[in-house]
Amino acid sequence: MRTRIIGLLSVIPALTVGAQSRPLSPAVQRGLETITAADVKRRIGIIADDSMRGRDTPSPGLEATANYIASQFRSFGLKPAGDSGTFIQRYPLPGGSPDRKPGARVRTAPNVVGILEGSDPVLKNEYIVLSAHMDHVGVGAPVNGDSIYNGADDDASGTTGVIELAEALSVPGARPKRSVLFLTVSGEEHGLWGSGWFSEHSPVAITQIVADLNIDMIGRNWKDTIVVIGKEHSDLGATVDRVSKAHPELRMKAIDDIWPEENFYFRSDHYNFARKGVPILFFFNGTHPDYHGPRDEPSRIDAEKESRIVRLIYLATQDVGNAAQRPAWNPASYKRIVRPQTR
Repeated sequence: MRTRIIGLLSVIPALTVGAQSRPLSPAVQRGLETITAADVKRRIGIIADDSMRGRDTPSPGLEATANYIASQFRSFGLKPAGDSGTFIQRYPLPGGSPDRKPGARVRTAPNVVGILEGSDPVLKNEYIVLSAHMDHVGVGAPVNGDSIYNGADDDASGTTGVIELAEALSVPGARPKRSVLFLTVSGEEHGLWGSGWFSEHSPVAITQIVADLNIDMIGRNWKDTIVVIGKEHSDLGATVDRVSKAHPELRMKAIDDIWPEENFYFRSDHYNFARKGVPILFFFNGTHPDYHGPRDEPSRIDAEKESRIVRLIYLATQDVGNAAQRPAWNPASYKRIVRPQTR
């Protein structure tokens, strides 16, 4: 997440739910149950391991992370939607790599893209994007002898969420009517590079993308609360509220943006979808004193809390994926946010 450290509220609204859980189909329930704290802990441990050396863009650790995610997508049976029949979409680094020598080739950076085809013969031509950024800031100034900025929360937590969602939605019988595009991007920390490239070079027309649910930093802070930025701008806000209230067993309240002065809506990868007319939700728990430092390590992640957030996103994806109508913008928000397209 590209932002400075911010203060947290001392008081978060308590979870109060008036609705009862809706029964899920056996297949959807099986998918839900694949999302576990143990899996979250294991996957964050891989992505934010010291061996990845902070996953800067570009770096060998970032490439290793992209290859790991691609292998996971392949194991779930997703359709590769990157370059030349692979899961990897490469984009040119703006101005070349930081250490580029005169006359050298422009080194590139990876996004990872996989598609789960929807179950409905018509609605499968519409897509929900589930996104997160897999990069972090690399190696920095040492603190108590540790110079690897692991980025466990920022954003191995969100990247792990996308992988968990891919596994859950791929369970036989659990895929929704609409297709789902799973996307992990790089270059977020340097200026939303990967998502900017993807939004201009998507394997599906941007008009076919009905929503982007973006996940960035969901492994720390409050136990039973997740901030969902962008709720007020489309009816996706009502969707996530409805899902949260219908499933009190998740013990996860979806609250509105509590930092409006920070303009987070315009500062992470979802914005590259919103500016092109795609309604978005941004799942974000805020920063903490370990943000962009060597103490953002896997041992500090609350994997049990994160697993409940990912389950909430899974159920929201099912709701959006099976709805009769695609999500709709608030007209005033559309006029303010969506940029005129030149083509």
